[in-house]
Amino acid sequence: MNQLVVMQDQQAVTSSKSVAETFGKEHKHVLRDVRSIMKDVSNSGPMFFEGTEPDSYGRDQAVIYMNRDGFTLLAMGFTGKKAMEFKLKFIQAFNEMEERLKQPNNTKLLLQTVLHHEERIETEEIDVKYLKDHMRINGAQEQRINMNARGKVMECLGGKDSNAYKEIGKKAFSQFWREFKAYFEIPRYGELPKKRFEEALQFIQEWSPNTALRIEIKKMNSQQHLRLAE
Repeated sequence: MNQLVVMQDQQAVTSSKSVAETFGKEHKHVLRDVRSIMKDVSNSGPMFFEGTEPDSYGRDQAVIYMNRDGFTLLAMGFTGKKAMEFKLKFIQAFNEMEERLKQPNNTKLLLQTVLHHEERIETEEIDVKYLKDHMRINGAQEQRINMNARGKVMECLGGKDSNAYKEIGKKAFSQFWREFKAYFEIPRYGELPKKRFEEALQFIQEWSPNTALRIEIKKMNSQQHLRLAE
């Protein structure tokens, strides 16, 4: 599960994507509910703002960020025992992030907050080496992984103009990211530990579709070549 609450524009916020993943809902339904609140509540402007996050293909996906008040309005409609547990987790995450914002120069508190959200480990002694070993890749490294992965899958499909890319490109990308996340035991590629970045690049370089998909790619591209030869 990704970090529940993050800092945006000097305030603690969560995203519609985080809410959807945590509560087990379709993201489009969460977006629909948020936009309904924005329409019905006249003073909801400061509570929500639009943004984007990369999807599993690295494409920009529309999300809506919300502060504590916005999340509270949205979560009112979520019922059940599990929903209550998730609400409490979000409230705790908001509390900790807001406390972090109040004390930006308190290094120990900052490290404790990162450990709690990234590894959910509570400890009285902050182990700096442990933090370094579990630090996630940065934005530039995440972008490089995404670009290399897209290039590799596209190459395996026979290029952007190939019949296989047009017909089963989505299937090939899904297979790649499923195997990537399973290999590194992470929920999304952005959660990759920084120390495994080079290993991830090697994984991408060595990756190839499974036998069934390779046969499907070859068959589709062969049909394309036959049509061109006619």
